[in-house]
Order: sequence, then structure tokens, then C-alpha cells
Amino acid sequence: MKRTILSLAVLSLISIPAFAGSATANLNVSASVAAVCTISTAPVAFGAYDPVVANAATDLNGTGTVTVACTKGASATIDLGNGNNLSGGSRRMSSGSDFLNYSLYKDAARTQVWGTGLAGGTTYTYNSASKAATNVTVYGKVPQAQDVTVGAYSDVVLATINY
Repeated sequence: MKRTILSLAVLSLISIPAFAGSATANLNVSASVAAVCTISTAPVAFGAYDPVVANAATDLNGTGTVTVACTKGASATIDLGNGNNLSGGSRRMSSGSDFLNYSLYKDAARTQVWGTGLAGGTTYTYNSASKAATNVTVYGKVPQAQDVTVGAYSDVVLATINY
């Protein structure tokens, strides 16, 4: 028993370190969050344009979507390009050598032209409230009474987000 007590006493002396003092220092930690945005699109599909009956006196309207996601608090502008067939300040879809005029707008009333490359055209201003993706509607219009040839018409417009 004496031997066990003596062993415990020796171990307790060995395992307890003796400190002469202490010191402290601050460890700084930092990070930065940069504004980052992504953009994707869903097409403006107008459907069938009937210049003889349905669209002889009525515009053909359609909608598409620009989907953006930005870092929370980021400010951005979304611009739409002129398309591949711009002529005389008008966007045009093509079918071979034939063309069908159309316009893209920021508002449902179709009064605010979307695209800085066009007369009176502007960008869409986007302020990110969260990082969640947001759908922005693109409002399109094919003007009535165009004298066009039968065919499948299309165009490609570049959507750009600047942040």
C-alpha cells in the first residue's frame, strides 16, 4: 500500500506542469464576399403569327424569362442585345431571306423597350435581396399586319448582366 501511495505521489508531481506566467494575443480572422451573378434564359415563343386573320389588326404577344441570381446586396443591370437581324432600328426574326419584325419590353404594357442598342431602349435594374434565383419576365410583341412569307422565323438575342 505504501508503494501505491508513493507511486501516485511521484506521478502527480511529474504530470502537473509548473508555469511561470502566461501571455495572450489576438488572432484576427477575415473574409471578403464579392458580387457574383449568373444569368440564364427561357425563350420568347410567340407561337403562330397569322397576318391574314388573327394578326391582321392585332399584335401577337409573347413572354420569356431571364433568370438571374446574384450575391445578396449586389446591384446589377440586365441588357438585351439587338439580335442577329437588326435593321433600321428594329429587331427581326428571319426565315431564310425573309424577316418578321418584333420588339422586346421590360413592362407588361409593352411601352419600355428593353435593350440599350435600340432608340429609347434601356436596361433592367436588379438589386439582389438574397442569393436566390429571380425570374424577370421579357415581354415580346410581333406587330400586326406584316406582309410576310410562310416559314419558321427565329432570332437570337444576347442577355447580359453587368454587376
